[in-house]
Amino acid sequence: MMDYKSSGVDIEAGNAFVDSIKKKVPTIGGFNGMMRVPDNYQEPVLVSGTDGVGTKLNMARLAKKHDTIGIDLVAMCVNDVITCGADPLYFLDYIATGKLDQEILNGVLDGIIRGCDISGMQLLGGETAEMPMMYEGTKYDLAGFCTGIVEEKNIIDGRGIKPTDKVIGLASSGLHSNGYSLLNDLIRLDKLSYDDMLELLTPTTIYAPVIKKLLGEMGMVYGMAHITGGGIPENLPRCIPDGMKARVDYNSWRMPEIFSKVMLVGEIPEEEMKRVFNLGIGYCVVVPDNCVDDSMDIIKSQNIDCWTIGEIVLE
Repeated sequence: MMDYKSSGVDIEAGNAFVDSIKKKVPTIGGFNGMMRVPDNYQEPVLVSGTDGVGTKLNMARLAKKHDTIGIDLVAMCVNDVITCGADPLYFLDYIATGKLDQEILNGVLDGIIRGCDISGMQLLGGETAEMPMMYEGTKYDLAGFCTGIVEEKNIIDGRGIKPTDKVIGLASSGLHSNGYSLLNDLIRLDKLSYDDMLELLTPTTIYAPVIKKLLGEMGMVYGMAHITGGGIPENLPRCIPDGMKARVDYNSWRMPEIFSKVMLVGEIPEEEMKRVFNLGIGYCVVVPDNCVDDSMDIIKSQNIDCWTIGEIVLE
């Protein structure tokens, strides 16, 4: 006689995990999640984004540290959504695993909840799938989905950017969640240590609070970019209109030592580092020249370092 458990799917374990989630987020457990659209918008526009954390998951597994990877998941989604000026509303998660391990996945969930709290949004629901034919043992994968809201007239889409505007770079907390296939190779080759691995698991900075304060107090922000895979060269141009470009001075900020170490032990060319990693800049905003000082004061008041890293010029 066959049953689901003999095929690798433990219904009781799944139910127990859902019960543990309900203790932390009581609104979860139905077929869907609901949220009322805030009533202080005249012409609200919903903004959505989805992402994962890639092979940083493998590093979390090797280090047996799963309590921050959920923050990374939220950060990778919400940092994209806020680039148009949106306020985060809610988040959904998807967890797939070969064998449901409550200790591991509760750690992941704790990180997701923490990330939502930092972002000022609600964890509205999610899905946990046990798929033994797809994943080996307790290995797991994550995906997230974030929705925000912005007043239509306040959408930031780069159209106000002009030559002489300045690019302010906001400090990253480290390598964030990109380039980890290369980093995993360096660990496999014993070129990075366990202590390095713990540093590389520093969670991605969530920029939603500082950007909300900046937009609320300044307003003169014409473009924003989340610096992820592709680094500054591939992400900053996404918010700049045709006919213009950003001239970036890579010597204008302090690059964290971990990037120098990765570059050295991996013998990675400088141009490759720029294309793969954020090099210490996790988010960029484009503001008029006369707004730079005030903007930087607001950013620094939120305990995030920042620098003027470039200028908008004609191509």
